[in-house]
Amino acid sequence: MNMNKLILFIFIFFSINICSYADIVLEGGVKYDVDTARTELTYYPPPNPRLAIINENLYDKNIQENVIYLLKGNVKLKDRELAFFSDNTYGVIYKKNKQQVFYYDATGMLMFLEIRDSLSYPYKSYKYNTKGELVNMGLRVSHEETFIYKPDGTLIAHWIKNLGFDAHGNIIMKRQYIE
Repeated sequence: MNMNKLILFIFIFFSINICSYADIVLEGGVKYDVDTARTELTYYPPPNPRLAIINENLYDKNIQENVIYLLKGNVKLKDRELAFFSDNTYGVIYKKNKQQVFYYDATGMLMFLEIRDSLSYPYKSYKYNTKGELVNMGLRVSHEETFIYKPDGTLIAHWIKNLGFDAHGNIIMKRQYIE
């Protein structure tokens, strides 16, 4: 067989094989359970929050404007996004750093700072009080699924859409879940 025929044969062989695999769909992703999520969160120590960031944001400088936006139902602003909760607390994510979430009480006083390690799923989040102490840690697997743990690794809740489960699979909480 001369070289041109060999190259043609190889080309045809691979073309046929590639076409035969065209309908195969590859799926990827990591599945987590209560133990593997805990391991993922505790494998490396959580980041230390910069107390300067906490101190700079102890009071929401935009509280009046944020309350007005709340009443209008507008949560996506030019420089930040707002989330309002049923207990009259709210969260602020500034677009300049979407990996930080500031949680304020109804008077605009900072309650917690959450630090996310990424903006792509799955990502880890660590929530701190105003003293810089770890309050809880979470693994956000997808838009619909999150694991939340106490600092000692005890499961608080495994959220799937609007339902929160304990470590034994019992429903312990419900929330409003919007797609």
